[in-house]
Amino acid sequence: MMVPVRCFSCGTVVGEYWEEYKARAESHEGDEDPGEVLDDLGVDRYCCRRMLVSHEDLVDTVAPYQ
Repeated sequence: MMVPVRCFSCGTVVGEYWEEYKARAESHEGDEDPGEVLDDLGVDRYCCRRMLVSHEDLVDTVAPYQ
């Protein structure tokens, strides 16, 4: 599904970081550490970090059933 727009715990906007986080953390060239990517993006709270780290993109899996 889509990444949540706000953190479930504190309400901080985290959806704006998803595209850059995904591109940098899953790139095959640099293989940056996800923790370092979140530090660079300025995501400091652990509740917000878990929103991005634990998100599983299921749009392609669910789309045929709609």
